[in-house]
Amino acid sequence: MNKNTVSAANRRKTILSVILAVVSIVYVLPVLAVVINSFKQNTYVKTDTFALPTGEMSAGFDNFIKGMTFGNYPFVKSVMYSVVITLLSTFLILLCTSMAAWYIARVDSALCRGIYFLCVFSMVVPFQMVMFTLSKTADKLHLNTPWTIPIVYLGFGAGLAIFMFVGFVKAIPLEIEEAAAIDGCGPVRTFFTVVVPMLKPTMISVGILEIMWVWNDYLLPVLVLDINEFRTIPIHIQYLKGSYGTVDLGATMALILMSIIPVIIFYLACQKHIIKGVAAGAVKG
Repeated sequence: MNKNTVSAANRRKTILSVILAVVSIVYVLPVLAVVINSFKQNTYVKTDTFALPTGEMSAGFDNFIKGMTFGNYPFVKSVMYSVVITLLSTFLILLCTSMAAWYIARVDSALCRGIYFLCVFSMVVPFQMVMFTLSKTADKLHLNTPWTIPIVYLGFGAGLAIFMFVGFVKAIPLEIEEAAAIDGCGPVRTFFTVVVPMLKPTMISVGILEIMWVWNDYLLPVLVLDINEFRTIPIHIQYLKGSYGTVDLGATMALILMSIIPVIIFYLACQKHIIKGVAAGAVKG
């Protein structure tokens, strides 16, 4: 390889690095705006959006206090409902879809293949197509509480989870499960003692993706839950309105920042598992 070729390759890498750096800055700007404006007086949020909260513009932690104490609905209660819904939904999705994926991958039948393709097809169906029918169905089946809405999330989260789990299970040698059966393990014991430990990378990946989705979701809870009684964090933020519909943008930004910090920390701590799990789930049997 001559010097001209090496020089051209280095230039391409430099140009690509600059382009990716610019794209990264564009993606980071909204988060930066939320951080800056959460410490700024409400009157300056619109007029000096990207100005640093210094001098008379600074509100300190008043926006956080105002956001958590605004109205008659406690913010702590919204946090509790968000945590309950997120944890229950993720647990239900991981348990049910991993078992279903194991059965689909091991039982080679037309019915299993049909169920698998239906689950995969569900990923391309927009939520807006079914949301009104879903809201009425959830009311009739009494799935409109924080303890029952995870069943609805299971239906929407099953497609991606089963797709990833089936790909990983097909990569597991069948001889391992046959050896467990020879040792006296039944199907349930084989699944929980043999298959589940090997599914750990994909389970972590699916769990991370589902937690981020459910925690940030606004549309499904606002359609299904009784928002006067049950409010998740996104719904609570939406109702930060004063008289005549005025919105305290400073307090809104403060609560948005409080809601995204746990997800960002959680994602940064677990992002390596997402890559491992997606790579493992993409293996074809």
